[in-house]
Amino acid sequence: MRMIDGAGRVMILAYSFWAQVLGLAALILPELAFGIWGYEADPYVMWWIGVGLLLFGIIGRMTVQKGSGLVNALRIAGVTVLIVLLSIVAAQAKPATEAETMAIALPFIGAREGMVLVAYLDIVGVPTICAGSTRGVVMGMRKTLAECNALLRAEVAEYRRALHRYFTVATIDHRLPPRRDAAFTSLTYNIGIGAAGKSTAVRRLNAGQVAGACDALTWFDKAGKRVVRGLVLRRADEWALCMHGVSP
Repeated sequence: MRMIDGAGRVMILAYSFWAQVLGLAALILPELAFGIWGYEADPYVMWWIGVGLLLFGIIGRMTVQKGSGLVNALRIAGVTVLIVLLSIVAAQAKPATEAETMAIALPFIGAREGMVLVAYLDIVGVPTICAGSTRGVVMGMRKTLAECNALLRAEVAEYRRALHRYFTVATIDHRLPPRRDAAFTSLTYNIGIGAAGKSTAVRRLNAGQVAGACDALTWFDKAGKRVVRGLVLRRADEWALCMHGVSP
């Protein structure tokens, strides 16, 4: 294998070369950062950046690349910024899968519901067991931890799927990344499918009012017609999940 004539000059002046170098870096460096420092970049954003730069580099190899080193440096810098911005938009538009949402929602809901293996009466006197499960529960009922974990997973998934029937296709495709999906799933698990589905929060999200929808989550802070501190804190946590990536 022999280097082409003027390889050094090509490396300096060809923006297609640097586009491919940066594209490979976008795909490789996040893995190194995670392995060395434990820092985890958004994989979807980095994937789109890497692929976008590699495609730009391939296209560049088929075009005449005129101009000085400074001009080409500015060109690759401008294209890189554009690709980064488009990649962030593309990654945010990716619909959340059930597995992605459940990975966030299960520990989130479990931590706030608590895990009780013997049936008890909740704050409004409803027989409850495990992590806030009330369906078919009677006082004196007992479950194992494994049974409670399985029940939580099944019910959270069921509540999420039921709530999604209230969302428009545009909302599911573009306004419901995993964290926001988990926030709405948590609310639904707590207040019920009908109450959540017909809420202002869902209507606002379907209308594209993301910040307003997140704010509306915080309205459900009462039990038995009185404000409950635990619900205030839970709604604040759901709001923070919902607002991830959105300017307040």
